[in-house]
Amino acid sequence: MSLHMVFTGNPGTGKTMMARMMARIYRSLDILSKGQLVEVDRSGLVAGYVGQTALKTQKVIEKAMGGVLFIDEAYALVNAESANDFGHEAIEVLLKNMEDHRKDLIVIVAGYAQPMERFLHSNPGLESRFNRFLLFEDYTADEMVQIFDMQCKKGCYRLTEDARPLVRDYIAEESADDSFGNARGVRNLFEHILVAQNNRLAAMENVTREDLTVITADDVLRARGKVD
Repeated sequence: MSLHMVFTGNPGTGKTMMARMMARIYRSLDILSKGQLVEVDRSGLVAGYVGQTALKTQKVIEKAMGGVLFIDEAYALVNAESANDFGHEAIEVLLKNMEDHRKDLIVIVAGYAQPMERFLHSNPGLESRFNRFLLFEDYTADEMVQIFDMQCKKGCYRLTEDARPLVRDYIAEESADDSFGNARGVRNLFEHILVAQNNRLAAMENVTREDLTVITADDVLRARGKVD
């Protein structure tokens, strides 16, 4: 049974985390002998000179043997603008190893939905080896607020009651941009708010332990640029 998979979705939707979990699950079921995750992108597989890409790709595959090889933005391996692009060489080496070592190597390719569809159609071998697809939807505003709360809990921070609706507004405002990175974007907002909190604390003469762990409405507004 082929267990190679295609993960599609926008950045920050948990594709890498899920690939890591799949590696552990397959190891626990004795499908894989080691269960490690090796993550690469185009730069980790493709070299700049003739003949080097095959060696570079083979070395990565050997490192992933017994586990999962996770190729992020895999569509970048296909460069339609250049007939001499070495990405095709990496794909050929990958396909051969996926067949030869299908009992102890699982390959997961990931990226945006439409580019990944073009990637799979670029080579008949890719279409025949990948038959399991998972779509990672963007997080909703409520889910991203929950992710923010998880960041707070992890860092031992507490939001004041008047800060919570401002955080939700901040997330809603930023996530309206197509370039917003879902959970990754929420983490960036969290860090911006912490910078604002640190600046506020730096101006105080006496800082208590409680002050260090509280995020106020003023911190959120300053992070958003709503307060000078």
